[in-house]
Amino acid sequence: MSDTYPFGQAIAWRPDPNQRTNLHRFMERVGVADYDTLLAWATDDVGRFWDAVLDDLGVEFYEPYDRILDISEGIEFSTWCVGGQMNIVHNLLDKWMGTEVAERDAVRYESEAGEVRTLTYHELHREVNRCASALRTLGLGKGDAIGLYMPMTPELIVAFLAVAKIGGVILPLFSGYGATAVATRLADGKAKALFVANGMTRRGRSIPMKPTADEALAEAPTVQHVFVYEHVPDLDVPMMRGRDRTWDDLVALADGTDLDAVETERTDAEELVMLIYTSGTTGKPKGAVHTHCGFPIKAAQDMAHPMDLSVGDVMWWMSDMGWMMGPWLVFGTLLNAATMVLFDGAPDYPGPDRTWALCERHGVTHLGVSPTLIRSLMAHGPEPVQRHDLSALRAVGSTGSPWDPESWTWLFEHALDSSNPILNYSGGTEISGGIICGTFLTPLKPGAFSGPVVGMDADVVDDAGETVRGEVGELVIRQPWIGMTRGFWGDRERYLDSYWRRHPGVWTHGDFAAVDADGLWYLLGRSDDTIKVAGKRLGPAEVEAVLNAHPAVLESAAIGVPHDIKGQEVVAFCVLADGHEPGEELRADLVGRIVDALGKPLKPREVKFATALPKTRNAKVMRRLIRAAYLDLDLGDTSSLEVPETVNAVREAV
Repeated sequence: MSDTYPFGQAIAWRPDPNQRTNLHRFMERVGVADYDTLLAWATDDVGRFWDAVLDDLGVEFYEPYDRILDISEGIEFSTWCVGGQMNIVHNLLDKWMGTEVAERDAVRYESEAGEVRTLTYHELHREVNRCASALRTLGLGKGDAIGLYMPMTPELIVAFLAVAKIGGVILPLFSGYGATAVATRLADGKAKALFVANGMTRRGRSIPMKPTADEALAEAPTVQHVFVYEHVPDLDVPMMRGRDRTWDDLVALADGTDLDAVETERTDAEELVMLIYTSGTTGKPKGAVHTHCGFPIKAAQDMAHPMDLSVGDVMWWMSDMGWMMGPWLVFGTLLNAATMVLFDGAPDYPGPDRTWALCERHGVTHLGVSPTLIRSLMAHGPEPVQRHDLSALRAVGSTGSPWDPESWTWLFEHALDSSNPILNYSGGTEISGGIICGTFLTPLKPGAFSGPVVGMDADVVDDAGETVRGEVGELVIRQPWIGMTRGFWGDRERYLDSYWRRHPGVWTHGDFAAVDADGLWYLLGRSDDTIKVAGKRLGPAEVEAVLNAHPAVLESAAIGVPHDIKGQEVVAFCVLADGHEPGEELRADLVGRIVDALGKPLKPREVKFATALPKTRNAKVMRRLIRAAYLDLDLGDTSSLEVPETVNAVREAV
C-alpha cells in the first residue's frame, strides 16, 4: 500500500451538525445516542435491527411473521420473516392509494430525443394493475418467471411491478445483451414469457432488440409469450403469430377491468420475487435468488439511512434493469415514497452537459454515477456543469469502480459546490445493495466510504481471517442481513464456493479494501485483480490513481502478469484524453510517476496505450478480460460487456 493513496488524504467534507436526517430519527426510535453506538447496536443483534428497519420503513404484512430470522440451516442459508405473508408491490404501490403520496410523481422519464413523460403513484398503480390483469388472462401467475429485455422506459417499470404483483418471478436482462446471453438466462430460469422492446436509441442511432430476442428464443423453449413494446418509431420487426403480441394488444386484454381494484397476489415473505444473473469470472452466469422481504427491503434501507432519501426526493441512478442498480432503484424509491428518474440514452449526448441538464430539469436530489463517467466528463471542463442549476442536488452516489482523488475532487467542487457529500457505495447483486457507503453523518475524504452500511457486520481481514487496519485486506461480512441472496439458482455448491468456504461461516466478498487511521474505508478493486509483486500486495486502483492524475490520461487499468522471479509485475493500459498522442516520452513520464508514488520495486513492465477499455454497462472495467487479452488466454464469459469490440482495442495495444 502506498503512502500517497488512499492514505494521507485530508478530510474534504464535514456534516452539518444541525441537520436532521432519517438516521437521526431512527436512532431516536431505537433509543441510541449516536451513530457509533447505532452501528454496534445493529450488529449486536441483527434480527432485532432488521425488525426495527421493517417498522421504520412501514412495511405491511398480510400475516405477521413468527420470527425475524432463522439460521437453523446454517448462516449461509438464513431465512427471514418466517411465517409472514407479504407481497412487495402492496408496499410499493397499493398502500399509498388514498394518501397524499398517490398524487406525487413516481416516475419521471426522459428519452434521448428529449421526450418527457411522468407517472404519479396513482397512475403507475393503474398501469401496473392493467398489465397484471392482462398477464393473468393469459394464464401467467404465481411462480412463473418472466424476462424483461427493454431499455429504461416507464413500460419497463410497469412490467417489472406487474410480474411481482401476480406473484411471478422477475428476470431482468441487460438491454445490451446478445442472443446467447439472453438465451442462457431465459433457459436457466425456465421463463414462461418475455417483455422486449422493438429497439432502443443510442447517440441518435436505432438499435433493434427484437431480432436478438428471436434468435435467443430458439434456445429458450419454455417461453410461450412475447410482449413487444414498440419503443422506436418506424422500426419494423418480425412478429410470430400465436406467440408475439404488441404492448397495446397485451394491455387491451384488461379492457373493462376496474383498474383501482386488481388484487395483488398474496405471497410468503420468503417467496421468490426476482432471479437476477451476475457474470462470473468463469463458467455460466450465476442466478442470484431474491425474495419479497429481501432485496427490496435492503435497497430501501440503503436509500433511507445512509443516503437519506425521503418522501418527495428525486433519485436518478444511471443503470440498466439488467444490473442490480436497476431493480434497486425501483424497489428503493417506491418503498420510500420518492421519485425515480429514468433516462433512455447516453449521458453525454448530444452534448457533455446532458447529465447536468437532466438533473436541473427533473429536480434531481440524489444522482448516481460511476467514477468512469466523471473522468470522461472532466475532459470538457467545468463549464457544462456550471451552466445548469444544481441547487436541488443533495448528494451524488457513486458505484462501479474506485475513485481517484482528482476526479472525486472535481465532482465535489463543481457539481456539489464543495458543500454536499459524495456517497461512495459498494456491494453487489448478491448483497441487494451496499456493504459500505458514505453517510450524511460522518466526515469524508476523497474516494472514501464512511464505513459499513448500518446493519452490515463488515470487516477487513488478512489471509488468516483476522481484522486488519492500515493495510490491505479482504472485505468480509460476519453476520447475515435481510437482503443476502438465498443462494444461486440450481447451484448450491457454487454459491458456497463463491462466498463461504474461504473463511468458514464468514461471507468473503472478493473485494480488496482498507481502513485508515481515521476509520474511513476504501475499496481498491476486486481481490482476484490483486497484483502481487515480490510478495507485496498491490491494488490496481493504486496504480490507476497515479495514472489518472496525469492530464493526458482519460482512464486506465492495471493488471498483474506472470514473472519468473517476482511472481507478478504490473502492466498498465491508458486511454488518452482528446488532444494527446501516445509516445515514448509520455510513456516514460507515466512510468516515472508510478515509480515516484509507489516505489521502484513496483515499476511496471510496460505502459500500453489503448483506444478503449472493456467495461460493463455499469462502467466496471473488466481487468480479467484485459489480462486475458494481454496474455492471449481464453476470454471466458464476455456477456456483461457493453461493447464487446473493446477487447480488440486491448489486443491492438498489445
